[in-house]
Amino acid sequence: MLVCATSCSSHQPWASPIPTLTTLPKCTTAEHVNQLHARMITTGFLKNPSLTAKLVLSCISSPREPLVEFARYVFFKHHAFRDFRDDPFLWNALLRSHSHGCDPRGAIVLLCLMIENGVRVDGYSFSLVLKACARVGLVREGMQVYGLLWKMNFGSDVFLQNCLIGLFVRCGCVELARQLFDRMADRDVVSYNSMIDGYVKCGAVERARELFDSMEERNLITWNSMIGGYVRWEEGVEFAWSLFVKMPEKDLVSWNTMIDGCVKNGRMEDARVLFDEMPERDSVSWVTMIDGYVKLGDVLAARRLFDEMPSRDVISCNSMMAGYVQNGCCIEALKIFYDMKRATNVVPDDTTLLIVITAFAQLGHVEDGVVIHHYLMDKGYSLNGKLGVALIDMYSKCGSIDNAISVFENVEQKCVDHWNAMIGGLAIHGMGLMAFDFLMEMGRLSVIPDDITFIGVLSACRHAGMLKEGLICFELMQKVYNLEPKVQHYGCMVDMLSRAGHIEEAKKLIEEMPVEPNDVIWKTLLSACQNYENFSIGEPIAQQLTQLYSCSPSSYVLLSNIYASLGMWDNVKRVRTEMKERQLKKIPGCSWIELGGIVHQFSVQDRTHPQQFSKTKVCSDMAYASKIVMVLLIWQKLQAEALALAEALY
Repeated sequence: MLVCATSCSSHQPWASPIPTLTTLPKCTTAEHVNQLHARMITTGFLKNPSLTAKLVLSCISSPREPLVEFARYVFFKHHAFRDFRDDPFLWNALLRSHSHGCDPRGAIVLLCLMIENGVRVDGYSFSLVLKACARVGLVREGMQVYGLLWKMNFGSDVFLQNCLIGLFVRCGCVELARQLFDRMADRDVVSYNSMIDGYVKCGAVERARELFDSMEERNLITWNSMIGGYVRWEEGVEFAWSLFVKMPEKDLVSWNTMIDGCVKNGRMEDARVLFDEMPERDSVSWVTMIDGYVKLGDVLAARRLFDEMPSRDVISCNSMMAGYVQNGCCIEALKIFYDMKRATNVVPDDTTLLIVITAFAQLGHVEDGVVIHHYLMDKGYSLNGKLGVALIDMYSKCGSIDNAISVFENVEQKCVDHWNAMIGGLAIHGMGLMAFDFLMEMGRLSVIPDDITFIGVLSACRHAGMLKEGLICFELMQKVYNLEPKVQHYGCMVDMLSRAGHIEEAKKLIEEMPVEPNDVIWKTLLSACQNYENFSIGEPIAQQLTQLYSCSPSSYVLLSNIYASLGMWDNVKRVRTEMKERQLKKIPGCSWIELGGIVHQFSVQDRTHPQQFSKTKVCSDMAYASKIVMVLLIWQKLQAEALALAEALY
């Protein structure tokens, strides 16, 4: 219940409108607004035009939607069609609430109402409508407004022409913007900046430079736009640097733009020089440098910068956490998360939780993942977006496919990403038939699959040995959904055919691929040649791979195995000798398992695990036990055969 605290004051009794005006902006729900509305009706405040005008102006710019809707209601009920048509002030306030709010199209409807009812429209009104058109990409409506400008003698207004150029640029119609720019009798620095920004965003940096050089007056926005355009491509960094040096003055945007360009083009040393020379830094400066070091794999340098930050916000923490996860240091990422939870000035956001869930997925910590899942539910987070996708992926990778299916089923508004995560999880668990059924269900629900969907389904089919269903998916992808297969799709098909023993068909598919096959596809076929002892196809492929990818040990190993399966030991020796000469070593396989909340990793011939002795003893005992079982089985079989022989004789 909303209570007006000043209602009993002798200086501001309830009959005064002041308590109402001061309390109204504090309303948070429609129920609160309705209470005050009822009070204003009973007190007669709504009959006072001056009061209602103040009420509209007080509420129309509120971030709370119930207040904005109430202000619009009061305006149309008590002001819109009165005799104040020469003053568009309140109309413009409503126009601004649409053009800057969540319903930009409403500004166009409101402009039509103004014109139909004879309300005077000024330049500010038109600028607000053009801004609304730019926000939602309404080019045609914007041009209609421009035609109206000329009819009402506003067509030559530089400010409004700049608004229209901004509309064209934002909608990608740079040539239309240039035509208007060339027809302008008067241009200011905003006109040039808008055109330069448009050229930069569409990649026409040279045309932007022509305008830049023709300008008599430039401001910081002009210089920053040109630098931002040049740093987008590697060859342009030097041009950007020369402009940066010539700048008469620089702001934080100038420094950050230049640093970001150096980072994205791999010039971390130059970025560090600029970073050290900066007169002042903000969060963007620090985060850009941290991201740069992370992408180079230098997480230690990134962490040193992170520790040097004078103050950290959630963005910088997320950047460092994401860097750790990308480089496989998930434990360190989680430590930052736990520090954030203990801190009072940094609150984890959706991105933080996404990174944490990804870290748990990589570590296989399903129990911690369940805790985060319950945290999301308790805090009322929606799983309709990326968080739901991340949870499905985490449960799938941690081996808890039932929980993944449960999350998927509880998502109210599923997008294609949810389906992709679920199908990918089913593929990991070898549940090919269920993954195929999910694809069929997507079609029944009119959910359009993308290329990632088909990668998941084809992968599931190949693991489950479902060649027929895989061929159907490959056809559906091309003929029904008009998706062009990528190298990953062809890789799945080659693997599927190879596993089924269709070596010739797999080789033919590779030769007919419209894209260049990578070494993984050739190695897949080569592995099948080894399994099915197809020497005629396998040997030339292996020879080709060892020449093209001379630093890859797997090609040599596969070729050696093919020779060994055929008893060609001299060739085996030759290949192994060549591997030693090139100092190529096969990367040992590894596996891991979670026990008691601890993930244990084991590699081939690994002696570093603290429980190695116990593990080896268990394996030895198991091997000894298996031998005893084998002997007993053989003895039982011999006894059965002897008994059968005796019965036959007698």
